[in-house]
Formats: sequence, C-alpha cells, structure tokens
Amino acid sequence: MAAITRHQSNQKLSRVVVHGETVYLSGLTAEDKTVDTEAQTRQVLARADELLAGVGTDRSKLLLTQIYLRDTGDFDAMNRAWIDWLGEAAPPARITVGADFALAEIRVEILFTAAL
Repeated sequence: MAAITRHQSNQKLSRVVVHGETVYLSGLTAEDKTVDTEAQTRQVLARADELLAGVGTDRSKLLLTQIYLRDTGDFDAMNRAWIDWLGEAAPPARITVGADFALAEIRVEILFTAAL
C-alpha cells in the first residue's frame, strides 16, 4: 500500500495530502476576501502553485479541479483568471458549481488533484 503523507495539518484538515503519486489540496480560498471573484481566483491559483511546488509538482500535472462559486454569474470572471493561469499547461478535468459558503465574503473555493 502506498504511503500517505500529510502537510500543513491542524485539527480540521491537512492542506496537502500525498498518496502514492497523487497530490490532493484542500479547498483553497483567497487571503484577501474583500476583492472581486477574478482577483480572489488569482490569489487561490497563486497559492495552489506554492503548495504544489512544495511537494514537487506543478499545474502542468493537474488531474482534476473542483471549483465552487458563490455566484455562478461570476463564471466568466473566474474563467479569465483560470485561462490566464493555465497558460500553455494542458487543462485538467474540471467541474464548476454554485455554492453557499460559511463566510459571506468568500467568492470562490477551488479543490485540486494533481500527479507528482
């Protein structure tokens, strides 16, 4: 059985979990939640880059992303940041859904799964 390693853990969650050759990131939200959806998305994607690099992988190895939006009317704004961030990387499988968040200022949350 493949080893499981957990990074940046607390009582509620592990920010990063590595199982075998697969990396799972917890749902990420923006640090500055006062900005619009596009800016929050850019913050989340930058944080994902940091976390993926921390375990030896990057956005080019994304397998799946799950994107949650407070307002599905912000789909195009989120996609502008997403497409810019992906650049030349092959896009992963992806789902985007509307969601209620515990904190009203959260506009977007993204969960990532990547290969090592």
